[in-house]
Amino acid sequence: MSMFHSVAGVAASVIAPQTATAGAAKSGSATAQAPFSDLLTSAVGDVNALEEQASSAVRGLMTGTGIDIHQAMIATQKASMSFELALAVRNKAVQAYQQVMNMPF
Repeated sequence: MSMFHSVAGVAASVIAPQTATAGAAKSGSATAQAPFSDLLTSAVGDVNALEEQASSAVRGLMTGTGIDIHQAMIATQKASMSFELALAVRNKAVQAYQQVMNMPF
């Protein structure tokens, strides 16, 4: 799996409910959607899995168990990019929450 596909997979799992809800609203059919908390849990699990793969690759490189430096670097970049994406999503969610809380009622 390429780095683009793994980061795109995390991004797609975060964006998918919005597009699915918009499509359901247009078609008029009610489809069962996963709760937002399940979506976030899944995305965090994906980021954690990439972090574990990177850690394993670096450990393998350091112990000399046949891991190539290119594989280790690619794994660490995948983990880094997925963490940055998750952090950006978290920051946007916090920003949206703060805007809602500052709305006058």
